[in-house]
Order: sequence, then C-alpha cells, then structure tokens
Amino acid sequence: MIDLYRTMARIRAFELAAEVASQGGVQVLGAKMSDSAKVRGPLHLSIGQEAVAAGVCAHLSRDDLLTSTHRGHGHTLAKGGDMRRMMAELFGRADGSNGGKGGSMHIADFSVGMLGANGVVTAGLPIACGAAQALKLLGRPHLVACFFGDGAANRGPFLEALNWAAVYRLPVLFICEDNRYSATSDTASLSAGPGVLARAVALGVPGESVDGNDVEAVHETTGRLVAQVRAGEGPRMLHALTWRVRGHVSVDKQGYRDPQDLLDAEESDPLRRARERALATGARAAQLDAIDAQVQAEIEAAVAFANASPPPDPAAAFTDIQTTGAGTWH
Repeated sequence: MIDLYRTMARIRAFELAAEVASQGGVQVLGAKMSDSAKVRGPLHLSIGQEAVAAGVCAHLSRDDLLTSTHRGHGHTLAKGGDMRRMMAELFGRADGSNGGKGGSMHIADFSVGMLGANGVVTAGLPIACGAAQALKLLGRPHLVACFFGDGAANRGPFLEALNWAAVYRLPVLFICEDNRYSATSDTASLSAGPGVLARAVALGVPGESVDGNDVEAVHETTGRLVAQVRAGEGPRMLHALTWRVRGHVSVDKQGYRDPQDLLDAEESDPLRRARERALATGARAAQLDAIDAQVQAEIEAAVAFANASPPPDPAAAFTDIQTTGAGTWH
C-alpha cells in the first residue's frame, strides 16, 4: 500500500504542477514560474484516476509494453518514466522525453516500454495488438497493457482490436478507464447495451469490473488477469469505473456536468482512500507525510529542470521523420 500510495502521490503532484504551468500560474509547490504558460496546447489530466495507473502498472516489468491515451501522464509515470524529462517534454524543451516534439498528448518513453500516449481516441488499441503480435512472433514472455477510455468503445478500432487480440490469443491486458464522460458528453447517454465489459466478452475477451478508485482492489484484480495473460490464455479486459475530477482539458470549467458528479468524485478521491487504507493496514502517518514531502521536492526539481532546459534546435525539425529517398519528406 505504501508503494501504491507513493505512485499515486507522484502522479497527482505531477499533474497539479502541469495544470498550473498550462494556465500561466506563478507558483507550483514553491517553484517560481513566469506569468506566461509553459505548457502549450491541450492538457488532459487524469486527476481522480490515479489508482488505475498505479494498481495496473505495479504488475508490469520494464520489458512489458504499454499504450496510452491523450490522458497518459499517470500511465507514463507508473511505468517508470523520468519525471524531469516528462515535465520538460510538456514544456516543449530539448531535454524532454521526446525532444519536445511529443508534448502532453504524444509523450512516450521506449526505454521503459511506454509506446506512447495518443491524441486519437481508440488509436492505442490496434497499436497494442501490433506490439503484442510482435511479442508473440518473437517468442518473448511479455505482455502489453493497453489503456483506453469509455468513449473509445463506440469507435470502430475497439471492435477490430479486440477481435484481432481474441483470434490470435494475444498477450494483451485491455484496461478501460471508465471515467463516465466522453469529452463533454455523458458516455451512458451515447452507449447502447450493458457496457464495455459486455462488449469485450461478446468478442471473446473475458474480464472483470472493479472500483477504479480503490487502488487495492485494482491491484488485486489486475494480478489475477495478468497471471492469465502471462499463462498464454489470451487477452483480458479490466473495466475500472473511476471519476474524472477535472474537465476534458485543463481549462474546461465543466459547465455541462451535473454538480453532483463532482461531489461524488471528490468523495471518492483515490489518493485519500489509499492513505486511509495504508494507515488502517499498519502504515504510520509519518511515513506517508515523508512520502508527500519527497514527492513535493521531486516535482519542484522537475519543474526547475524543465525551466532550465533549452528549446530544441531548429535543425531537429528534420530528424525523426521519414524520407522517400527522392528528396521529399513525410
């Protein structure tokens, strides 16, 4: 529980800092910033969903692979991404995980098996299947964890990816972070039938549902499903029901949302619940306070690192791209 709490605390602190930086705030946990926004473009936060990333990724090795969504900071951190380089990436700096080219929605870190966040809804599912097919063909004993949101279930690649994974018995754990909203719409109002897990089962992908704000439950349920995938039993689905505390993007005031939803989300705060559970199972308050202090120091250092990192060299615009060999670039 202490390890899970630490992971969740790191994710929460990172996103709170990124949120302020995207809004041009003047202070992030004690670290001074300029008045102008340092994080440009849309910033999709997973505040309130930290238990899913922490509970799932605790079962992944460095050589396991992961695909993510446009809301992927937590997954990257939980998979082992470097917080300083991640913050620099959000700032668009040369020392970022992707040289400042990916930003928030396309952050990746191949060194820890994180294949990338993705700004296209559902795009991570077929990428996960391709990666899993490669692992199987190469005879490697690893799996792919594929995170996606509830809105993705209403797009074609969901059907195609789950069918592909089931037909070839691929080593994929699909994780639906069901935060109940597809951008600014209540997902339930847009989705027919009994839900995401029922659709998966109909396609031959068994799974389980879990309270996605209970990190202990997520961890235990993921353990069972991961064991089945690693045993060669084919793909599995984890349906984690959670809450999105922030809007679709960091500046979204959520005027479209039922105020009771926000009250329920705050009441079910996974970080608070994890702290209470840790204390109930023998942790000392001083231990958790020390973790909070360490995390604050870490995020201050990450913001300072990002601020100090230089912008990319303009010549870097011509790297990491394909050439047809005929003098044209794509």
